[in-house]
Amino acid sequence: MDSISTLLEEQLHRIVDKNVTILNADDNVSKAINIMKERNVRCALITYNEEAVGVVTRTDILFKAIAQRKDPNKIKLREIMSSPVIILPASATINDALNVMDKHVIRQIFVGSSSAIVGMVSREGLFEIIHKISKDMNEYVFSGAPVCIINPKAAVVANNTKLKCPYCESDFAYKDELSRHIDRIHLGSGALEGDVRRIFE
Repeated sequence: MDSISTLLEEQLHRIVDKNVTILNADDNVSKAINIMKERNVRCALITYNEEAVGVVTRTDILFKAIAQRKDPNKIKLREIMSSPVIILPASATINDALNVMDKHVIRQIFVGSSSAIVGMVSREGLFEIIHKISKDMNEYVFSGAPVCIINPKAAVVANNTKLKCPYCESDFAYKDELSRHIDRIHLGSGALEGDVRRIFE
């Protein structure tokens, strides 16, 4: 089973999405809306004379066109696109991609070289992969032997955001409320004030 740290060092060419939506810089926003909606994508690579010149995202369309009440049939994509196109080499890692996305505040990054783009990776796609690995790891952890045994007077399992008193099984919404309850009702004052040994008696 892969670990998160191993996954983060995975090279982008192993996971790159080659199905990139490409539009022309002279296409209008209305065309972009229709195509992006039809393909259920968040961004499109913008080209001019068959060369990549920018990127248009749903956010660009929303804030640079719709929110300003401009006619989407009259606005060209070159007017709202973000440029330059940020590219990582296929040998870069998932960790590299996440760091670049954070630095530039973007949700997707293109993969290729200075002369050609071969695909893209998105933040959502990367998180989906990481989530799957995390889920598999949790299932693995809970299928094995326990790490240690719990002292029922020193630990509380949160279930459906409710915390249950290990003594009287009363429900509490917050940990500090439960701590005060145990201290005042079951242990007597002193445990929270410093006599921590009483918790384990």
